Amino acid sequence: MNFPENLKYTKDHEWIRLEGDVAFIGITDFAQSELGEIVFVDVTTVGDELEAEETFGSIEAVKTVSDLFLPVAGEVLEANETLEDTPELVNSDPYGEGWIVKVKVANPADVDALLSAADYKALIGK
Repeated sequence: MNFPENLKYTKDHEWIRLEGDVAFIGITDFAQSELGEIVFVDVTTVGDELEAEETFGSIEAVKTVSDLFLPVAGEVLEANETLEDTPELVNSDPYGEGWIVKVKVANPADVDALLSAADYKALIGK
């Protein structure tokens, strides 16, 4: 399993990559492998200001649906429209083309409080 060192992680299995005050957010390699084949990604919060740990959407696999939680407070700027036609990108490229939302982060320093790759690996026992 892949856990890039340049990302931060949450206990709910989301990752975040900060570029200035804009963050790309998706689910981890571990999460996609646990869910199985992703068939649908639903984000209905574009334009909304959300608090950390609020639900920003859901992800549907063949046998289950899981909520997606925002790692830090901010405004949801954009959902990855590519996932509408090819949700399986979350499986094949979870840290690249499989990103789920872009968020304007309210306080970029909040990202520092999230889990490092090593801390996340310890959390999931890898």
